[in-house]
Amino acid sequence: MIKNKTFDRRLQNVPNNIWLKISQIDKLQGQWVAGARLNPQILSRLKQSVLVTSTGASTRIEGAKLSDEDIEKMMRGVAVQKFTDRDGQEVKGYYELLQNVFNSWKSIKFSESAIKHSHKELLKYVDKDKRHRGEYKKQENKVHLIDREGKSIGILFDTTLAYLTPKEMQELVEWTKKAFKEKEFHPLLVIANFLVEFLKIHPFQDGNGRFSRVLTNLLLLKEEYLYAPYVSHEKLIEDNKSDYYIALRKSQKTINTKREDITPWLDFFFTIFLKQSQMAVELLSKENIEKLLTKKQLAVWQCLQSVSDATPLEISQKTKVAQPTVRQALNKLLRLKKIERLGMGRSTRYRKL
Repeated sequence: MIKNKTFDRRLQNVPNNIWLKISQIDKLQGQWVAGARLNPQILSRLKQSVLVTSTGASTRIEGAKLSDEDIEKMMRGVAVQKFTDRDGQEVKGYYELLQNVFNSWKSIKFSESAIKHSHKELLKYVDKDKRHRGEYKKQENKVHLIDREGKSIGILFDTTLAYLTPKEMQELVEWTKKAFKEKEFHPLLVIANFLVEFLKIHPFQDGNGRFSRVLTNLLLLKEEYLYAPYVSHEKLIEDNKSDYYIALRKSQKTINTKREDITPWLDFFFTIFLKQSQMAVELLSKENIEKLLTKKQLAVWQCLQSVSDATPLEISQKTKVAQPTVRQALNKLLRLKKIERLGMGRSTRYRKL
């Protein structure tokens, strides 16, 4: 297919500065994987927080006005009267779809039918979108630049014509699946290409921007970037909204020309995900260690901070924590690189680094 050759050519000559960011992201991903196994309760709290943060950020990028606090109230069933029904409908759909992605990404297939189904779920509460949710657009749409008041201040770029959309989406999805399977291109490049092309096609009548960010989470998780649910990339985009629009516009202007260049998009995309990776690894850092430990593990850590070194028995006696639990805590602190082991066998002692 012509499009397949275009996508391949697009990713053949990636600049060195982009590769540097990709390598940094992968290094940090490795640190996350090799780091501590976070307490399930902590992971649950982080995920819940990110659900609210990501929902708020992603919908505000598109003009909604609900704050994170308002969203949290809504999801607890508290009525928020000062905003429009549409804001609330869009927020609820995004929150529930993203929650499903975070919890069930392994069982969610990447296919056109799955994409259409997920789009239907995204807009299932939005009354005005009832007729076209889950279906490719039947009329032309354009990407508008949205200001802080939620109003359009100009057209960002034109999108694929409606009659060409089914063909282009089929080609895009097939190429993406093939690229993931054959591994000729780095998976982050495949994801970045999918997103810039998806936004260029703008396949649905509404909800494309929000939906692209849900799909981003899904694809990152499927490619083993497993910290995605614990640091919101949507919030990072919201905080850099003008750069997002500029990178998208610069890249989109070159698509389907003789000099295609999506480097501005790649640069923005990987800057965001490098920051996300850094923030994820920071969850394992000394400053956040109390968030990663159970109450008894924290007691062991605090004990070692108050002495030059100690044996597991001494720690157990001082903290009133059973020795097997002390040893589990010590192993976790070793994985976190917060302590070191001195000696072997019965004389083994531990001290903080």
